[in-house]
Amino acid sequence: MKSKNKNVLPFNWRRELEDIEIHTIGNDVVLLDRPVITSTFQYPFKVDVNVNIINISGITEGVINLKPYKTEGACLITILSGQIMEYKSISDDFVGLFIVMSEKFSESLIPNAHERLPLHLSVRDNPVIPLNEEALNGMITYFNMMKRVIQVEDHPHKLEVARHLTLAFSYGASIDFHNLDDHTKKSHNEMLLHKFVNLVQTNYNVERGLDFYAEKLCISTKHLSKVISATCGKPPSELIDEHVALEAKALLKSTNMTIQQITDELNFPSQSFFGKFFKRMTGMSPKEYKSKG
Repeated sequence: MKSKNKNVLPFNWRRELEDIEIHTIGNDVVLLDRPVITSTFQYPFKVDVNVNIINISGITEGVINLKPYKTEGACLITILSGQIMEYKSISDDFVGLFIVMSEKFSESLIPNAHERLPLHLSVRDNPVIPLNEEALNGMITYFNMMKRVIQVEDHPHKLEVARHLTLAFSYGASIDFHNLDDHTKKSHNEMLLHKFVNLVQTNYNVERGLDFYAEKLCISTKHLSKVISATCGKPPSELIDEHVALEAKALLKSTNMTIQQITDELNFPSQSFFGKFFKRMTGMSPKEYKSKG
């Protein structure tokens, strides 16, 4: 049974950023002006906000929901609420602008879920898109306009202005995402892998048997194993285990949940069973990983 503890604290990302200039509208919009990212972010972490990073210069490498990425030069990195992020390396010349938005604010931009879904899927599948000089300048202009709105004292419609500015930004960015989709047509096997991974990301904490995923995809378990193994070089059971381990790492490092609560959250039959699984996947016990500096 899942833990119902209401005192679970999410990762305090603000505390982990140094030399920071913060501009906020309550808890709905937070602008971070060229922060220095600490080594703490090199562990998987999970936050309940949506983040757009305007990467102006420098090289970064990391993983978003088990999908590795590398940026070099101007690009837009988007992390959705609920996703798990891990930085691997960041160059000394990294310069970026961070735009953090609450789920409530993000959903208010496009209230209709049917309209929001295609963009959401494009962002999830393509968390990093390169920016040409024109697009980069447009996003920096958007950031600066948002900052100016936030800095005006006693502005009666500050949040509404921010919402309209962000809508314009989002529609512009959506064109880049859709154009990227048009140039990345997938083969039949790649589409099957894509659908399988999406199902795993939604169900891995409760469904870990291949029969469930094969049935959802309307194929046999044998065919599922064959296609996934041939397409990504890993059996589907390994991909499921990797998602479970990643979630466990994020919960251990980015919340104050106890090991027992995480055991319950991930639907393991016992803490001992969870500990053996985690040790097999990471080479250390959950306690050792949680206390690792």
